[in-house]
Amino acid sequence: MITALKLTFLLLGIGFCYRLQHSDTNEETRAAQPSKYGSLWPLPQKVQISEVSFKLSRASFQIIDAEQSFADPTCRLLQDAYRRYYEYIFVGAQTHKSSSNKRAGRAELTELQVRITSPDTECGGYPEVTSDESYELSVDQPFAVLKAPKVWGALRGRDFSFFFPSLLLHINSTVISDFPRFRHRGILLDSSRHFLPLKVILANLETMAMNKFNVFHWHIVDDQSFPYMSQTFPQLSKQGAYHPYTHVYTPTDVKIVIEFARLRGIRVIPEYDTPGHTQSWGKGQKDLLTPCYSGSEPSGTFGPVNPILNTTYDFMKRFFTETSSVFPDAYIHLGGDEVDFTCWKSNPDIQKFMVQQGFGDDYKKLESYYIQRLLDIVTTTKKGYMIWQEVFDNGVTLKPDTVVHVWIGGESNEEMGKVTGAGYTTILSAPWYLDYISYAQDWQRYYKVEPLNFNGTEAQKKLVIGGEACLWGEYVDATNLTPRLWPRASAVAERLWSAMNVTDTTDAFNRLSVHRCRMVERGIPAQPLFSSYCPSEYKGI
Repeated sequence: MITALKLTFLLLGIGFCYRLQHSDTNEETRAAQPSKYGSLWPLPQKVQISEVSFKLSRASFQIIDAEQSFADPTCRLLQDAYRRYYEYIFVGAQTHKSSSNKRAGRAELTELQVRITSPDTECGGYPEVTSDESYELSVDQPFAVLKAPKVWGALRGRDFSFFFPSLLLHINSTVISDFPRFRHRGILLDSSRHFLPLKVILANLETMAMNKFNVFHWHIVDDQSFPYMSQTFPQLSKQGAYHPYTHVYTPTDVKIVIEFARLRGIRVIPEYDTPGHTQSWGKGQKDLLTPCYSGSEPSGTFGPVNPILNTTYDFMKRFFTETSSVFPDAYIHLGGDEVDFTCWKSNPDIQKFMVQQGFGDDYKKLESYYIQRLLDIVTTTKKGYMIWQEVFDNGVTLKPDTVVHVWIGGESNEEMGKVTGAGYTTILSAPWYLDYISYAQDWQRYYKVEPLNFNGTEAQKKLVIGGEACLWGEYVDATNLTPRLWPRASAVAERLWSAMNVTDTTDAFNRLSVHRCRMVERGIPAQPLFSSYCPSEYKGI
């Protein structure tokens, strides 16, 4: 009897697995087909590719400054990029020798000349939200020419490997005129819920550059841990990090991240979220958090930042003065989301303060009181600020240049209309939470998002400067972050860079499949889109 039952369950299991394998999942069971745009990703604004092609040789090809360029060999940013992209172009060349370079009659392309056309190249500066990333690329005899007003555009247009089918070293005659549709194209990584080693952050910055992202939103601290090593308040990481030595970002680490990003045209915007999401802060800073009460006695637990103490604001002033000098970007993200009022409501001192201020029982007013004082502090550091949408929703007075980050409501978003209707600059993340995973090709859902799909005037829609793909860290660490992020985030990259009418998912699949293999070839464990293979599979760790 037992044996028969076991056999029955086995057969049921086999049948269940068979149905899973062969059920209708709305997938296209096909391999990628060649696109007329090759493997360009994200797709440029204007591109013309001819049938004429040229061969490239590792021995003779070089990337150099054009004679007319305002940049010179002292521009480290460009020289570093020349070396990096030269290796990208010829990656795998020793193992992918083919007949393509042996065909008679094919001319050889020996140079890519890079010309920066503006006297102010911005070579020694940091990218900004207003940075010019436009470029023009002409691939023809006797050499290819890349023109850009600033170095940031040159970075976006230099990766020749986008033209190579199956890593063969030949390139078609091409003319490109390109610029981003949106100025803010970001990736949020969470290094608090799970610590992300420096190597992992740098690898993903490199991959961001491959996909033309230009903002690294570093959600560096949260309830779970405080890995940022503050020089003003060293106890924050000593007490609040998972480990005070192995799971922290030292000042040197932070500098490495910022410079590594700068050399790839990527801004680094840190997020220090308060008054909620601050449990790790309280471990190293006495009296910063609100004591919670059970009846008339302290419960021994703590809630959000204590908004009624002057010492709280003294701390915040010193802390944000430090961080504003550490991070050179003009903006800092101040969070302000998901504040639980339960602890505040239980605390008798806060109850008295509420009466004194005339707040009644409206704890959103208390939250606004805190946020307003924090914003005033950050303003004195000469920084602009980004905030999650709840701060706007709760009626806090904001500076005109505040960036409101919309994360609730999905794609067709009423919140976007409200925020832009109030005149505030806006970025969108609501439809791009990549920590939510599902079976099938969910990249298509991200790809089909239209950021301007809300009711509003043209003036309102001009206030939308872009968006971010967010990968929160509850279930993500160094072991699975990169394959979960890529190439799913690549879909967001094209939506934020390319023209509004670039919506063909079949062509996107064809190009993205090759682009994914290109990332794999470069050592990035980007997960597959569907059943397929890469000419050079991931080699593992």
